[in-house]
Amino acid sequence: MGGLAAAARLGALGHSVVVCEQSERAGGKVGTVSRDGFTFDTGPSLLTLPAAYRDLFLKTGGPLEDEVELQPVDPVFTYRFPDGTRLRMPNASRAAVRQAVGESLGEQAADDWEALIAHAARVWEATRGPFLEAPLTARDMVRLSRDLRALRTVAPWRSLRTVGTRRLHDPRLRMVLDRYATYTGSDPRRAPAALCVIPFMEQAFGAWHVRGGIRRLADAVCARAVQTGAELRLGTEVRRVLVEGGRAAGVELADGSRVDADVVVAGSDARELYGHLLAPDVAAAPLRRLRRAEPSLSGFVLLLALEGRTPGLTHHTVLFPADYDDEFDSVFGGRVPADPTVYVSAADDPALRPDDDSEAWFVLVNAPRHEPGTGTDWDAPGFADAYADSVLEILARRGLDVRDRLRWRVVRTPADLERETRSPGGAIYGTSSNGPRAAFLRPANRSPVPGLFLVGGSSHPGGGLPLVALSAAIVAEMVGKAERRPRAS
Repeated sequence: MGGLAAAARLGALGHSVVVCEQSERAGGKVGTVSRDGFTFDTGPSLLTLPAAYRDLFLKTGGPLEDEVELQPVDPVFTYRFPDGTRLRMPNASRAAVRQAVGESLGEQAADDWEALIAHAARVWEATRGPFLEAPLTARDMVRLSRDLRALRTVAPWRSLRTVGTRRLHDPRLRMVLDRYATYTGSDPRRAPAALCVIPFMEQAFGAWHVRGGIRRLADAVCARAVQTGAELRLGTEVRRVLVEGGRAAGVELADGSRVDADVVVAGSDARELYGHLLAPDVAAAPLRRLRRAEPSLSGFVLLLALEGRTPGLTHHTVLFPADYDDEFDSVFGGRVPADPTVYVSAADDPALRPDDDSEAWFVLVNAPRHEPGTGTDWDAPGFADAYADSVLEILARRGLDVRDRLRWRVVRTPADLERETRSPGGAIYGTSSNGPRAAFLRPANRSPVPGLFLVGGSSHPGGGLPLVALSAAIVAEMVGKAERRPRAS
C-alpha cells in the first residue's frame, strides 16, 4: 500500500513511474480471499485516520469517497474479559465511550479512561509532526530533547504498560490499553508509552469499514496510481537494486532484464531490501542497525465460512485470556501461546457473504514468527491444522462455539505470509516498537544510497494503513526535493 500510494503521488507530480510487483495482484498485505460467495480481508480489518487517504486522493485526483464507501464501525470493539465482563467501545464519541466504560467497569474506570485519552491527545500533538508527518532526523531528536514539556508528555523512557499501571486502576482496562501494542507487533511491557495515541486516534477520528472489504481501498489506490500514469507490472520479481556510480540506477528483474531509473523507491520489507536486494558492502551499515531491532510479532489466521447468524455479534470482538503476559512471553520467545487472545472480525456487510443466513469470520491470534530450527516451524506436518483446532476450541470455551456451523475454513500461518509478501518470518510490521530506541532503529525513508528510498510498514513512520500512507507522502516530498529531473522509465 505504501508503494502504490508513493507511485500515485509521484505520478501526479509528473514523474514517469514503473511499479514492479512480484505477485499477480498489487496491495501487499492488504489481501483478500473469495470462495463460494464468501469474501475475507486477510490484512487490516478497519481504517483509522482516513485523512491520510483523503489527502492522498485529493493530491492525485478526485476525493476518496468517489472511489470507496466508508462506513463507521460502531461499536469499534466488543471486549470480553476472563471474568465474563463485556465492554462495547463506541466509535468516535467521547460521551458515549465514557458512558459505556462506566456501565461496564464502573465510574472510576470511566474517569481513568477519559483522563488517559486527554493525556494521549497531548502526546499526539507532541509527536505527530516529527514522528509521523516528516522524516525523523537527528535535529528532531535534539529539538524534542530540549523541549522539556514535550519530553515529559511523551516520556520515551516509559512503556505502554507503565502508562496503564499508573493511570488505569481496573486491570481489565489495562488489558485494553496493552492490546494497542499489538497494532505495531509489539510487547506492551517494552513498547513506548507514546503508543497510547492509537486509542486516541480511534476515538478522535473514528474507525471505518470499507464497504465490500478493505481490499477495495487497495484496488482504489492501485487504480489511482495507474490514472496518474504509473506503469504497473504484475508478476514482476525484483532480484536486486542496481547501484552504479555510487547511486541507485534501477532494478534487475528475475528474468535478467533491467529497469533503469533515476530514483528507486523500495516498498519491500527493509530486511529484504538490505539483506537480499543490495550488494553486501552497500547494505552492511543499515543491516547492522536493523539487526539491533526486534522483528514484530506475526499472526495466525482462520477464515471461517459459517452457516447462520450469531446473536449480538459486532464487527470486532476481542476475547482476552486469563494470563495476557504469558501470551507475550510465548510469542516473543518463539513459542505458540497455549491460551491466546482471540480476535474476531465479522463485518455485517452483505457484499462479504453469499446470503443473509451466513457469516464470514476473520479470526486472528498473535503468533511467533516462522523460524524453523530456532523457533516455531509453521510448515511442520499437521502443526497448523492442530493449532487451528485449538483456536476453535478456545473460541468455544469463551462463548463463541461455531464448530457445528462451519462450512469450511482456510488456515493462514506466518509461513504463508512470509511466502506471499517476503516479510521475514511473517513479521507483520517489519520491526517491533519494543524498547525506547525502537523508533530510531526503524529504517529511514532515505537510504544511505543516493536515489534509493524506502516506503511502507517496515520503514518510518511504521506499519498500519494510516502510517504507510503517511510514509508515501514523506517519500514523495523527499524525492521532489532531491530530484528535480524527471524519472526515467
